[in-house]
Amino acid sequence: MLIPDSLLVPDHVITRLMMSELENRPGQHWLLDGFPRTLGQAEALDKICEVDLVISLNISFETLKDHLSRHWIHPPSGRVYNLDFNPPHVHGIDDVTGEPSVQQEDDKPEAVAARLRQYKDVAKPVIELHKSRGVFHQYSSGTETNKIWPYVYALFSNKITPIQSKDAYRPCPVEEPGRCGRPFN
Repeated sequence: MLIPDSLLVPDHVITRLMMSELENRPGQHWLLDGFPRTLGQAEALDKICEVDLVISLNISFETLKDHLSRHWIHPPSGRVYNLDFNPPHVHGIDDVTGEPSVQQEDDKPEAVAARLRQYKDVAKPVIELHKSRGVFHQYSSGTETNKIWPYVYALFSNKITPIQSKDAYRPCPVEEPGRCGRPFN
């Protein structure tokens, strides 16, 4: 199925994909990033499990738009560049081949803004559902991983057996949220 630029994957497609995967993991803890995004997805998830923790990182619309619209790729290799934390040596040129890198249509600021507006509209009922169940937690004190992780770790530790690895206590060496490059366990 071809998804037009700047639209989210259709609800039924992502729901079927996620339910299939999660049903194959009974008795395990799951960390879902960006799912469920819609009320339909949340209702499908309710049929197979009880959600016990939802964390929302409250990042401003402009910060998200700026961050997401800084992605460039080298199409033949799939190499990804970010103009803030992983820029190419020469803007618009792949570091390895010297060929052009491009910004995909759905990474351009206008498309990112449209996706974020659409996401906000469909996510609001999901947020309200999780708030009403007392499982929703929101973090609003910055975007740096070394500030976010202690809060997230404390929430996880109240729900699952704490991680015993020393890596769990170290802040991410990359100064970009969610781009640590190592697993949480």
